[in-house]
Amino acid sequence: MSGRWSLVRRVLSLVAALGLWQALTSYDINLWLRFEQFPTVTEVARAFADRVSGDAYWQDLTDSLTRIVTGFALAAVLGVAVGTAVARSRIAADLLGPVLEVLRPVPAIALVPVAILLFPSNEQGIVFITCTAAFFPVMVSTRHAVRALTPVWEEAVLTMGGGRRRVLWSVVLPGALPGILGGLSVGIGVSWICVISAEMISGEYGVGYRTWQDYTIVDYPGVFVGMATIGLLGWLTSTAVELLGRRLTRWLPRAESRPAALPARRRPAPAAPAAPTVRTAQERVRS
Repeated sequence: MSGRWSLVRRVLSLVAALGLWQALTSYDINLWLRFEQFPTVTEVARAFADRVSGDAYWQDLTDSLTRIVTGFALAAVLGVAVGTAVARSRIAADLLGPVLEVLRPVPAIALVPVAILLFPSNEQGIVFITCTAAFFPVMVSTRHAVRALTPVWEEAVLTMGGGRRRVLWSVVLPGALPGILGGLSVGIGVSWICVISAEMISGEYGVGYRTWQDYTIVDYPGVFVGMATIGLLGWLTSTAVELLGRRLTRWLPRAESRPAALPARRRPAPAAPAAPTVRTAQERVRS
């Protein structure tokens, strides 16, 4: 029953947001925030229906999804490998740590000129930017998760005759998996930001490229169609990462699977203190 009410509340919140949007744009509200040039919900819905019926929309969708999946998969593999190596090896930390810490603050979208110079095609450059955007959240999360592992688990495996490879696959990666999945969830969101920005700057196809083209020709309903498409794609990919994480960490206790708290036992009421004895007048005088 609680799950059903949660779904109802989510649907109502979305309907309320769309209703507020429709009201602000229909009446051209212009109180500091200017909604007079915004398209209404119905105009965006009509533009969305027109786009969905054409082949160009699905081509852009396919191109953006291909770029995000390729770049994110590369970032996941490289981020986990590098983060584990830096956390477990002093040599790797000394060789890779300074370079990574210098590059980490640089926004991935600022690497567009570097990608144009390095790669022979825009497609490869956009995948590189997407991979770079997701790499650092995954790498940092993996590094912290591996360093936070208790050494007792590793010592137990070594005591029973296991080697370094056994420790890695049976202790380090499973123990750090919740932290790694947190980095993947952050990385997929950052990847979408950068892939859309890269498509706007140097792309030829894709949702970001089409959204920017609609803006240049003052097609505001088309711009909002692109924004809605980006939001839906981001939500679907984030949900996919979360579901994959839940499947890989089935052995972890869940909040919804914990048994209900047992009622607290009633403590017996403390015994009333014994009534003081009445002393005689003679005893009072003596005291």
